[in-house]
Amino acid sequence: MTVTPYDAVAAQYAEFVGPIWDADPLDRAAWTAFADYVRGRGPVADLGCGPGHLTAHLRSLGLDAAGVDLSPAMVELARAAHPDLRFDVGSMAALDIVDGALAGILTWYSVIHTPPAELPGCFAEFARTLAPGGVLLLGCFEAGGGEVTTFDHKVTTAYRWPLDDLAALGAAAGLVEVGRMHREHTENERPFRQGRLLLRKP
Repeated sequence: MTVTPYDAVAAQYAEFVGPIWDADPLDRAAWTAFADYVRGRGPVADLGCGPGHLTAHLRSLGLDAAGVDLSPAMVELARAAHPDLRFDVGSMAALDIVDGALAGILTWYSVIHTPPAELPGCFAEFARTLAPGGVLLLGCFEAGGGEVTTFDHKVTTAYRWPLDDLAALGAAAGLVEVGRMHREHTENERPFRQGRLLLRKP
C-alpha cells in the first residue's frame, strides 16, 4: 500500500513535483496531444493525481478534468490548491466511476508502485471506465533489458516497465496503442529513461 508513505511526504512532494514536471517540453507536448485527442468529448480523470498539479494543467488545456488519488493527504492538498476542481480519494484498481463515463485518463507515473500481478486489474478498470474512442496516456520509468525491474523510490518500492509490456497489458484489456514516446532523464530526475504510452479504447 502506498497510502501511508505518500501521506507522510505529501507536502514535500507537492513542493518538489511541480517544477520537475513543468520543466520538460516533451512532457508538455505529450499532455497537449492527449488534450487534443479528448477535448470536447467528455470528462477526463487524472488518476494518481497527487497534489493536483497536472489536473489543473489539463483544465488549462480546456478539459473537464478531475483527480483521484489513494492518499487522503494528497487529495486534501489538491483541494486546497485548486478549489475549483474536483478531487476524490480512490483506487485505480476499483474506480467509483460508471462504465464508459470517461473521454480520457491520465496516469502520470501513477502505476509505478503497483505490483506487476495487480496491474492487469488496473488496466481493466481503465478500459471499463473509458468510453469508446476514449484515450489513456501513461507515463512511467522505462526498464532496460526488456524486463520489469524494481528500484528504491524515495517514497516506497517502485517498478520500471518496458513499454512493450505495458502495451501488451493494455491490449489484453482491449486497448489499442496509438503511439509512444521516450526521452532521457534530466539532471533532476532518476537516471532512467522515461516512457509515455498512448492507448485508445476502440
